[in-house]
Amino acid sequence: MKLNLREAILASLSLQVFLIFFAPMRKRWSNRWFATLMWSAYLLADSVAVYAFGLIAKVQIVGGTSDSETDAYGDLLAFWAPFLLLHLGGPDTITAFALEDNELWRRHLLNLLFQLGTACYVFYQSLPSDKLIVPTILVFIGGTIKYIERTRALYLASFSKFRRSLLPSLRALQARKPPIEMESRDVGEQNKTDLDDREVIITAFFYFTTFKGLLVELPFNFSQMNYSWPFFSGITAKDAFRVVEAELNFFYDVLYTKAAVVHCPTGYLFRAISIGSVVTAFALFYVLSKHGFHEYDVRITYTLLLGAVGLEFVALGRLICSDWTIARLGRFKKHPIGSTFMKFLLKFKSERSPFALHILHARWSRSIFQYNLIVPRLRRWPEWIETLLGLIPLGELLDDLKTVRVEQYNDKLGALIFGELQRRASFAADLHGSREMCAARGEWALDHSKTGQDCTNLLPSVRDVDYDESLLLWHVATEICYNTDADESTNLNTDRGNSKVLSDYMLHLVIKRPDMMSAVGGYGEIRFRYTCDEMDEFISKNLSDGSKAKITKESACQSLLSADPVERFRSPNDDTIKSVLSDARALARVLRDIEKEKRWKIMSEVWVELLGYAAIHC
Repeated sequence: MKLNLREAILASLSLQVFLIFFAPMRKRWSNRWFATLMWSAYLLADSVAVYAFGLIAKVQIVGGTSDSETDAYGDLLAFWAPFLLLHLGGPDTITAFALEDNELWRRHLLNLLFQLGTACYVFYQSLPSDKLIVPTILVFIGGTIKYIERTRALYLASFSKFRRSLLPSLRALQARKPPIEMESRDVGEQNKTDLDDREVIITAFFYFTTFKGLLVELPFNFSQMNYSWPFFSGITAKDAFRVVEAELNFFYDVLYTKAAVVHCPTGYLFRAISIGSVVTAFALFYVLSKHGFHEYDVRITYTLLLGAVGLEFVALGRLICSDWTIARLGRFKKHPIGSTFMKFLLKFKSERSPFALHILHARWSRSIFQYNLIVPRLRRWPEWIETLLGLIPLGELLDDLKTVRVEQYNDKLGALIFGELQRRASFAADLHGSREMCAARGEWALDHSKTGQDCTNLLPSVRDVDYDESLLLWHVATEICYNTDADESTNLNTDRGNSKVLSDYMLHLVIKRPDMMSAVGGYGEIRFRYTCDEMDEFISKNLSDGSKAKITKESACQSLLSADPVERFRSPNDDTIKSVLSDARALARVLRDIEKEKRWKIMSEVWVELLGYAAIHC
């Protein structure tokens, strides 16, 4: 039991070290294997700490070895117990793995009370001979603060509390004005200038505090739009994405970390108490006579103390260098000390920093996940392997390794998205126009294409079908056109490549992230399965002799385009859920009749609108 206790305590510390360094990587590394590893560590961290608590209590009650009956070992048990409170409090970098975890704050509150009781019992059992009483109390104070921070962070991020916390200040939020430097920026295209890092963070924090009510479905008014629209009209696409990137980082911190609890005057005070308690406990144990303690137990105690001190200072460094600190220092920009310190932090986090520590503060991965309907049908596992994969939990994970790709975000794609959103926003000058833009899912782009092309014959593919069906139609049509229509034109390749990236990304959301698309996905997964079945049937009947290894994407798409006359779009009154392959082939035929450069421009515009609709309604 003694060996199990030591291993459990060291394992608990190891999990805390892992989480504090690797949890922030969730924002910029969405790999499924990594997510599974993080999820496992998140769950194990609490379980191992609780298990170690149980072992300590059991040793105190029934004893384990002759050593466990000595006063010295009892003192160490009492000293180790508060460290488990520190571990249960968790690192600042992760309080919740998923939004649902925030709703479990009552469970964590009950656990807090129970574990505090356990720690107090262990401490009581070691009296009155405890010569570690002072450092034990100090670590107990630090651990209690950390656990309370975590429970309160979960409570504040729960849906009902987050919503109620904004209701009293809703009127104040609506009356807020943007920073003066934002209002003074020239809207003219030729006068656009790059934002520096300070402006990006301060602006992002302003919009975060202004629009965070959207997370809990609170109303959005036109006074807010009237001062956000001029700002985003007067900056470049690159800067717009930088601002939104930083804004989303604030949202992430509120929902998944301790940021909302720590970044306030009370949070700073209790964090100072916590750090001071742990450091003082370390100093007291260092000068304490170790006579009577087992050498190995002393090493474990030093490991726990050094680990606690190290974790506290890592957390302190992250707190000081966070975007929250820079945003709050913005109000002191005219003060020489505040301005100097903020410049130092910005330089420290800059990509040009000689310390190269900006990597630790990267806000997102700049990666776009891709999933394609046609490619997996050409690279299928043998039938017996597919049957086996369907029986094991790892089947979907292994399938993702074969079919899911990642493309890197680039400024050309950002310019396309931002330019189209700006163009649409210029038509949303009133309530009616805003509602029209929010409801548009392709038809507005076809009616107002920059190419001036008459797209009436394309409207049924977006107007007369559900959103999820429209997305599948345009995905297959885009894939057919992409693989049968290469061109060396720079502009053409830009629109062509962007359309392909957005097409595969949207399908990835529908098929691999249905939880995000549940409000707009509809029967997308069912239609996808039907379309896959029809695609398999088409391949077996029309391509090669059934040897799919010899089939390329280009030949498959060429066959889809040319084999057999395809039917026109189905009747709007036909609400049957079925494969979209035939209608997608018909759509590809219609698109192919349009001049190449105009065709890809139209398709890129439609895909941005489909993306925007999902973003608004998901």
